[in-house]
Amino acid sequence: MSETVNTPSAALPGGTWTLGDLTVTRFGYGAMQLAGPGVMGPPADRDGAIAVLREAAGLGISHIDTAGAYGPRVTNRLIREALHPYPESLHIVTKVGAVRDQHGGWPPARQPKDLRHAVRENLEDLGLDTLDVVNLRLGDARGPRPGSLAEPFETLVELRQQGLIRHLGVSNATPEQVAEAQAIAPIVCVQNMFNLAYRQDDELIDELADKGIAYVPFFPLGGFTPLQSTALSAVATRLNATPMSVALAWLLRRSPNILLIPGTSSTAHLRENVAGAQLPLSDEDLTELDNIGH
Repeated sequence: MSETVNTPSAALPGGTWTLGDLTVTRFGYGAMQLAGPGVMGPPADRDGAIAVLREAAGLGISHIDTAGAYGPRVTNRLIREALHPYPESLHIVTKVGAVRDQHGGWPPARQPKDLRHAVRENLEDLGLDTLDVVNLRLGDARGPRPGSLAEPFETLVELRQQGLIRHLGVSNATPEQVAEAQAIAPIVCVQNMFNLAYRQDDELIDELADKGIAYVPFFPLGGFTPLQSTALSAVATRLNATPMSVALAWLLRRSPNILLIPGTSSTAHLRENVAGAQLPLSDEDLTELDNIGH
């Protein structure tokens, strides 16, 4: 289905960014929601899931985020079914370092043998010889946790040297772990929770921007207190927009190295997210929104 896929579109919100030697649209797509309830099992509407992926590619989105743990193995196989053979302009970013248990948990799997298995499984399910970007997922379901990443990250470096991975990143990481990773090998992105209300990585984002490293926030509406949600809703109402549109537009304005990966299982919602991220925000709007997280 490669004929349905456009080249990276500067017309998408935010234009483009470079991950190492890969040019991607700053507005990407996160495939997690294509799996079944609780990110377990197949989607209720398989044809709908395929349609969303093809719509994303058709809109010019060239950055798709996924993980073998989604399903598990469900979203990667859907991506392959929908978009393989992939055009050169489309880049898939995946994660290793966690698996799914039968209760829907996300236990860590960061031993060298676990990571080697996960990389080869991603290659198989996506139908690739080399993975464009692999993020090492750290911490746990509660968030980042301190500790050295040297052993698992060095395993991924070895796999990169073998030609199985093109670029590396880290996810759910502390600033100290980001620095440790950079001391071992170059990274092209950091994927952490960050939004209007959850601003722990403000300083890290600016440091990464100075180094040309992308920051990829997840949960654009996660972790809000009721008061913060009320404040965001008030701004959205004044702007005649949805809270998600405001949140995405603010993230794009926050820093040029921020890449968005909002997820959805609906083509209509995907188009709404793209349109919403283009919402113009005045300096007064930005000041008011900044106060939500402080």
